[in-house]
Amino acid sequence: MSEVECGIDEVGRGPLAGPVIAAAVVLNEKKPIPGIKDSKQLTHDRRVELADSIRKSALAWSLGRCEPQEIDELNILRASLLAMERAVKQIGIRLDVALVDGNVAPSLSCPTVTIIGGDRKVTSIGAASILAKVARDEEMTKAGTRYPKYGFQNNKGYPTPEHLKALRLFGPCAIHRRTFRPVADSLQVHGSTDATLKDPT
Repeated sequence: MSEVECGIDEVGRGPLAGPVIAAAVVLNEKKPIPGIKDSKQLTHDRRVELADSIRKSALAWSLGRCEPQEIDELNILRASLLAMERAVKQIGIRLDVALVDGNVAPSLSCPTVTIIGGDRKVTSIGAASILAKVARDEEMTKAGTRYPKYGFQNNKGYPTPEHLKALRLFGPCAIHRRTFRPVADSLQVHGSTDATLKDPT
């Protein structure tokens, strides 16, 4: 019986808002999926197509996440590792080895190998990067409707000029990471009001 290999990657370390989302994927060797690579090298439409194929063909897959409040409490690295751990806990099958993008390993019950640039080098990690990216982008697009001032549907929470201008004008909303510098600077000006802490009604 072949070794059960799980690829793990996360998305969302750099944004000023929204969760960090990790994915864990065990691909099916009998159902190869052409075109899997680092999600950043794919168009939006191609990522969505591949994500659908991965969800249908993989032996197992799962997502894990850390919310903005957890990111502020833990720091972004620890939150990213926790999101990975949560993804693996939900994978549903016994793993022989976990291959993780990057150089820091989460705390898992199976052997773990870190691979710098793994999303470009290992197909299962590339698949995980695609699932995590598609899931996070969909969530931030919905957040753009809930918080229309910040353009989340376009910037996905990253510090674009549009996003930074909105922070300066309006202060942060409920899904902003308050320990990230531009958000913290905005809080110095606008304060932490009820409007910044609650979802819009």
